[in-house]
Amino acid sequence: MGAHRNLTRSYADDLRLFGTPAAKVGLGLLVAVFLLLPTVVHDDFWLSVLIYVGITAVGAIGLNLLTGYCGQISLGHAFFIGSGAYVAAQVGGRLELPLPVWLAGAALVGAVLGGLVGPFTLRLRGHYLAIVTLGLVFIGEHLWRNLTPITGGNSGTAVQASPAIGPVDFDGLTLLGESYSRNQGWFWLVWGLVAIVALLAKNLVRTRPGRALQAVRDRDQAAEVIGVRAGRYKIGAFMLSSAIASAAGALFGSYQQFVSPDEWNLLLSIQYIAIVIVGGLGTIFGAVLGAVFVGALPALIDRYSDAIPGVRTSVGGDGFISVFALNQALFGVLIVLFLVLEPRGLAGIWLRVKTYFKTWPFSY
Repeated sequence: MGAHRNLTRSYADDLRLFGTPAAKVGLGLLVAVFLLLPTVVHDDFWLSVLIYVGITAVGAIGLNLLTGYCGQISLGHAFFIGSGAYVAAQVGGRLELPLPVWLAGAALVGAVLGGLVGPFTLRLRGHYLAIVTLGLVFIGEHLWRNLTPITGGNSGTAVQASPAIGPVDFDGLTLLGESYSRNQGWFWLVWGLVAIVALLAKNLVRTRPGRALQAVRDRDQAAEVIGVRAGRYKIGAFMLSSAIASAAGALFGSYQQFVSPDEWNLLLSIQYIAIVIVGGLGTIFGAVLGAVFVGALPALIDRYSDAIPGVRTSVGGDGFISVFALNQALFGVLIVLFLVLEPRGLAGIWLRVKTYFKTWPFSY
C-alpha cells in the first residue's frame, strides 16, 4: 500500500511543471531576472534587442506547436505576423482601443486566416505543404502593397496601438513613485506575455489534445485508427499557431510604431524555421532558447557589422557580403548544422546536460 502511494506521488510530481526543488529554484531565478534586469540594464539598445527577442519567442512558440508538435511544415509564418501588425494598426491605432482588445483582435484574425488555410493540410504534407504555405508570403506581399487604406501600401503605416492595460501604460510606466523608460516597460510587458503563452502552450501539449497532436505528427494514419480525428487537429493546430503569430505581429507593430510590406518576407519565415530547429522541435522552452540564440542575430550583426571582416555596410562599400545576405547565410548554416549534428536543438543539449548531473556519478 505504501509503495502504491509512493508511485502515485511520483506520477503526480511528474505532472507538475515545477515539481522538483531545482525547478522551483530555477523558476525563482527567472522571476528575479525578469523583475530586476530592466533596472540593471540601462542601455536602450540591449533592452530593445531583448524586447524583439521576446516578441520573436511568442511567434516561435506558435510555430513550434504547428511544426514541432503537429508535424506540419509552414513557410507562411510571416504572413500571419504581418496580418497581426496591421490589425494592431487599425484596432489599436485608428479605433484607439486598449491593449487587451487589439491583441485579442489580432489573435482572432490570425485564427480565422489559419482556419482558411488549415483545410489544405488535410491532403498535403511535407514539401507539398511547405510550398503551399510559401505561397502565403507572396499573396500577403501583394495584399500589403495594394490594400493602401489599411496597410499604407509601399510607404507603410504608423501603428499607434497603445500598450496600456487600464491605468497601467507600459509606454511610460510609473510604479511606487518611480518612473521607467519605454523600453523598460515594454520588457516587462513582452516577457510577461512570453511567460503566459509558454505556460499555456506547455499545459496544452500535456493534455489530451496535445497528445493527439503528437500522435498525428508521428503517425497520422495510426492516430486515425485509435480514434484521433487527424483532420480536426491539423486545422486546429494551424488556427492556434496563426493566432499566436498574429499576436506576436501586433506586439511587433505596436513596439516599432511603424511597419511596411518589406518586413513580411520569406527571410522572416526562414528565420522562424531556424529558431524552432535550433531551439528544438517539439519543446516549448526550446522555442524560447532558439529565439534568444537566433532572434538576436540580425540586430547584433547590424550593430557590429563594422567589426566583422568582409561585411559590406553600405552600397559600394568594401566587403564581399552585405548585412542582409549574411543574415540569410547564417540562418541557412544554422539550419543545416543543427539538423545534421544536433536534431534535437539546444533543448536536446540542455536535457542531456541535466540528465548527466542527475545521474552522476553513473553518467558514463
